[in-house]
Amino acid sequence: MKRKERIVKKLVALILVALLAVSCFACTKATETPATQAPAATAAAEAPATEAPAAAVGKVYYLNFKPEADEAWQALAAQYTALTGVPVTVVTAASGTYSETLTAEMDKGASAPTLFQCGNKAGLDTWGDFCYDFTNTDVYKQMTTNDFNLTKETGEVAAIGYCYECFGIIVNKALLEQAGHSLDEITDFASLKAVVEDIHSRAAELGFDAFTSSGLDGSSSWRFSGHLANMPLFYEFRDDGVTAQPATITGKYMDNYKNIWDLYINNSATDPTQLASATGDQAEAEFGQGQAVFYQNGSWEFSNLTTTFGMSADNLAMIPIYCGVDGESNAGLCAGTENCWAVNSQAAPEDIQATLDFLNWVVTSDEGTMMMAEQFGPIPFKDAKATSNVFFNDANQYLADGKYVVTWAFNYTPNVDTWRAGVVAALAQYSAGTGSWDDVVTAFVAGWATQYAAQ
Repeated sequence: MKRKERIVKKLVALILVALLAVSCFACTKATETPATQAPAATAAAEAPATEAPAAAVGKVYYLNFKPEADEAWQALAAQYTALTGVPVTVVTAASGTYSETLTAEMDKGASAPTLFQCGNKAGLDTWGDFCYDFTNTDVYKQMTTNDFNLTKETGEVAAIGYCYECFGIIVNKALLEQAGHSLDEITDFASLKAVVEDIHSRAAELGFDAFTSSGLDGSSSWRFSGHLANMPLFYEFRDDGVTAQPATITGKYMDNYKNIWDLYINNSATDPTQLASATGDQAEAEFGQGQAVFYQNGSWEFSNLTTTFGMSADNLAMIPIYCGVDGESNAGLCAGTENCWAVNSQAAPEDIQATLDFLNWVVTSDEGTMMMAEQFGPIPFKDAKATSNVFFNDANQYLADGKYVVTWAFNYTPNVDTWRAGVVAALAQYSAGTGSWDDVVTAFVAGWATQYAAQ
């Protein structure tokens, strides 16, 4: 028994020694793996399971140009702040007051906007020193065209066009058909005039009128001192081959401007003497509530008309602004942009970067591109979403049919707010019967030369 016990003890000892050797061998192999050959699994195991988000750096302050998009921008800003921790403030200037508001806000130093609107060459002349160069930024690399951007003489990209828009005469097709007419009838000023005057003459019977009010209150007047004024400017500049801001204009097509203005104000439920105080909201409500067939405005109205007023997209269309120019049956819609983002080069470096990062997210994220498509239609960025805006579809159809684009000649306006104010005052007096059309021509033509010299 003792001999057996000794044999068992030896066997146990041998087994323990063997186990110890194996264990040490394993430990040696694990610790001797060269650093340059660390397996991926080891590296992954040593990394944190998820990266902690970087601490929020900088802030964004956007002085928004478009009141109709305020709600959408506020919601998007809140989403971005919740996602990144970067505070994004959106302040929307009242309609018609953007220039004054921007001037006041830019005087606030460190509290000035980091993102603002610089929509044309006149704006670039004023704010060029405050425009950060977009060249080589991520958001600029997302663009699909340079056509809508503003550049300095040095080649710096001072402002980027983030959308393009179209405007014309918006039509309620259902009401038009109820009045016994169709879009196919309207191909020039003469045919538009015939349809409009027929509807106005039967307004009491039909329960609706031809045009909405052409308000000259500050919330509405830009539609006529800017967009409608584009018609005589476009045709004059096209004739003369103008490619830069002219010092003077001739007013060659002012009679055509009068044609369409008279058609607007004499075929509406609003008395022309009341136009000085009529507002943009008033005109929008008249159209949205089915009180008028025609409404001069732009593609930006699609969301309000279909969402706020519940209008069916199938009943909406946009036709060109016809004013009696030869060959205008070949015209398409007015298309271009004054919607250009500029980043404040005088802001703190971290705020500049935060603003550029925000813009890049706006044009690449699902949240941002969806909002842009809904509010602004087509955007010139790689990740742009398709739009359901029928006004853009109409613009594209005119192009497909070989119609010419009526470009935005009003971008050349000198001292734009002051010049427009003079035109609006003359239009209001003419419409009220206290002034003549010659006064409008003087404000338009002589006013241009005066503001060019002052600028």
